[in-house]
Amino acid sequence: MDHQVHTLPNGIRLLFKHTPSHITHCCFMVNAGARDEAEGKDGLAHFIEHLLFKATKRRNTAQILNHLELVGADLNAYTTKEYTCLHASLLKQHLERALDLFEDLVFHSTFPQEELEKERGVILDEIASYLDQPEEAIMDDFEGLIFKGHTLGNNILGATESVKNLSKTDIDHFIQSNYNTAEMIFGVSGDYDFKKLIKLFEKYFAAIPAHHPVKHRLAPKAVKAEDISVSKPITQTHCVLGGQAYSSAHPYRYGLLLLNNYLGGMGMSSRLNLEIREKHGIAYTIESSYTSLTDTGIFNIYFGTDEEKAAKAMKLVYRELKRLRDKKLGTVQLHQAKQKFIGQIALAEENRMSLILSMTKSLLDFNRIDTLEEVFEKVNAVTAEELLEISNEILQPEALSVLTFEPE
Repeated sequence: MDHQVHTLPNGIRLLFKHTPSHITHCCFMVNAGARDEAEGKDGLAHFIEHLLFKATKRRNTAQILNHLELVGADLNAYTTKEYTCLHASLLKQHLERALDLFEDLVFHSTFPQEELEKERGVILDEIASYLDQPEEAIMDDFEGLIFKGHTLGNNILGATESVKNLSKTDIDHFIQSNYNTAEMIFGVSGDYDFKKLIKLFEKYFAAIPAHHPVKHRLAPKAVKAEDISVSKPITQTHCVLGGQAYSSAHPYRYGLLLLNNYLGGMGMSSRLNLEIREKHGIAYTIESSYTSLTDTGIFNIYFGTDEEKAAKAMKLVYRELKRLRDKKLGTVQLHQAKQKFIGQIALAEENRMSLILSMTKSLLDFNRIDTLEEVFEKVNAVTAEELLEISNEILQPEALSVLTFEPE
């Protein structure tokens, strides 16, 4: 095992990965996100994440922000469809400051009305800024299309109208309904003695009362593929095509991860980049992505190009997808695809903050964490036949929704 776990009676867990370094990376992750919002409360989980930094029973905003920054630490947070996470990077001797602060923010924030109003304005500006970036906005609109009628289709930032109406009562209800102490993990990557770390962890989190609300997450239903074009005040055409995909527990997950990386993943040598950018020169950015969630997934391909080149770019994309559906990868192609993907995974482990975040998420999702060697084994076990089957399930034209932003 390359990690250790300690669980308190209240259910809160400590995840530790020993790393001989003067720098510590840590996070506090809660299994509650945008998909857990009630109807009409879009943006509530993200609103709470912002407000956690505003006031607690012991600290005002300045004291919260200074507590770690005064020792040179980096403090931040994010919200996803399924999680809320605080994280920090700091010198190892200051870890107790992070424990103290995270406990205070998660369990003792007061959400004063004046701070609600100020942060509401900040988030409304954030939404407006986001809408001015078509390559970002189209992704949220696309998820709204493939998860129509489900909270997974909600924009994490929320809609302008919903954010305007969020209240302290909404905040209190969301936390009471979704902040389960058995679904909270403090993850640490650093140079510590595990027994001493447990004592420090218990000092701040052992007294937290156990709280175990039951979530009622519903898996999204399949939706009929649609092809939608929207006129926007933009100069370039932006396009996304894709659909629902495998969940994080699906046996073909690693196959789709490998296929996605081969098709349009990281690096300049992906099939889509070589064909559409390098060979034909008709798109600066073209990429594919696969995100697995606990009960579904998202696969999509994105490109941006000049309006007159969009139809050709789309034709070339469909041609690449047809090749993957019609013919298995050869032995050399498959080996090269695996070597590339395994190398990228290994390099990603060098980013220790990303690694501890990934490990924490895995522990929340599966109650286990694969070692790097186990991950490599799963990638190497993928067969050409499996990739062909995945391609014919995920990449069928009739299963792909298309969303296009066109210049007015």
